Amino acid sequence: MDALCVYCGSSPGENPAYVAAAEELGRALAARDVALVFGGGEVGMMGAVASATLDAGGEAYGIIPEALAEREHAHDGLTELEVVESMHARKARMAELADGFVALPGGFGTLEEIIEVLTWAQLGFHQSPCGFLNVAGYFDDLLSFFDHQREEGFVSDTHREMVVVAETVGELFDSFERYDPPNVPEYIEESEL
Repeated sequence: MDALCVYCGSSPGENPAYVAAAEELGRALAARDVALVFGGGEVGMMGAVASATLDAGGEAYGIIPEALAEREHAHDGLTELEVVESMHARKARMAELADGFVALPGGFGTLEEIIEVLTWAQLGFHQSPCGFLNVAGYFDDLLSFFDHQREEGFVSDTHREMVVVAETVGELFDSFERYDPPNVPEYIEESEL
């Protein structure tokens, strides 16, 4: 893996374990010579993972839309910061640069971004691993909902199993290294949904 896209909050959250995990992930990226691709902000979880990556000698590439450059305080110490015109352009560029995707704790935007790339993987648009760093059980309820979707026939076993879940940074990298993308048929049969 050359570059990991990290989706996370522009807030630090209430539990100090969230920022600690973001910083640990940043240091691990630098140690493994994996570039960080992220939303370009200097605050909250975004700032924590980027600063930790840079402080440990790694590379951090931020992509931020013009409208958020001030609100999210664009990180000015990055390897490279791209200012794009829209959220759609931001997400497309982040996906283009990365060959793996992970969500750390965050809000609606974090969920929207990771769910979109999971959907792209489900449809066969890419074969990169997508996962959740489940810090302090943050994503437990969401993961239970994914199971509910499977039980109700809206997500296949294959697609549910492609969601990587890790409790620690080490587990995340191990799981990503072992990731085997599912075969996506050219035509979707009702039994495959």
